[in-house]
Amino acid sequence: MTDPTPPATPREQTGPDWLVELRGLVLMLAAVITFHSLVAKPFYIPSISMMPNLLVGDRLVVSKYPYGWSWVSASFHVLPRSHVRLFPATPEYGDIVIAVPPNRDEDYIKRVVALPGDRIAVVGGQIVLNGKPVPQVPQAPLILPIDANQPCDPDDFPGLRFRGPDGRGYCELPIYRETMPNGATYRIIDHRDEPLDHYPEIRVPAGHVFLMGDNRDNSADSRAPIESNGLGGPVPLSSIGGRAEFITFSLDGSETWNPLSWWNALRSGRAWTRLRPMIVGQRH
Repeated sequence: MTDPTPPATPREQTGPDWLVELRGLVLMLAAVITFHSLVAKPFYIPSISMMPNLLVGDRLVVSKYPYGWSWVSASFHVLPRSHVRLFPATPEYGDIVIAVPPNRDEDYIKRVVALPGDRIAVVGGQIVLNGKPVPQVPQAPLILPIDANQPCDPDDFPGLRFRGPDGRGYCELPIYRETMPNGATYRIIDHRDEPLDHYPEIRVPAGHVFLMGDNRDNSADSRAPIESNGLGGPVPLSSIGGRAEFITFSLDGSETWNPLSWWNALRSGRAWTRLRPMIVGQRH
């Protein structure tokens, strides 16, 4: 006898499976957050404190693992502050690092100029490290085109604006080359006498580093008190969130919300610039 019951047929899909879609989005978001927390993340330069090496509008990549992982490694700084670090390591002189101040959950970008146990002072704008002045050699001025992200504000760079033969405005920045004891060398700006050019000698505690911006007259760094939005002295290594590696691209500030405008706003010659300092040979 023939079975009158017809065979079952697969149920037709009438629309997207929202549970599956949501799970995929959650997994993708978790992967991005994990990558940002443990491997690398993008970073945007919002201030002039690291000129001439970093300009407002630069986008760069920060690696998260060189000094180990701590509370500051997590994206958005959602973990409670702690001095615990996993796989800890100490930065080197001249490294550009991301640091979080003790009273705010903001990312600062500065350069390591003193290590744990060092004695550091600043005399007339020159670093004195363990009793020895860090060499600063004058170099030819850096001529930067003025744009929306680099207006060469007269309050920050008095008397340094000029108009070139092409009719465009430029900023003439006085440059020194600073060389640390390990041979790490990089450019800095120091063009006027400021209170932060004078800092009494201190000893950097164990587990801390001393950070300064390359634009020495316009940087709220370890020299500046917390009340002035500075770092308030040496920074715990547990508050160092990574090392700047290279610039991906840079925008001059003329872009709009429309991505099509970004092409014309690109600054030439900055993409893929390496941010690790040059090493000129071991110094003793």
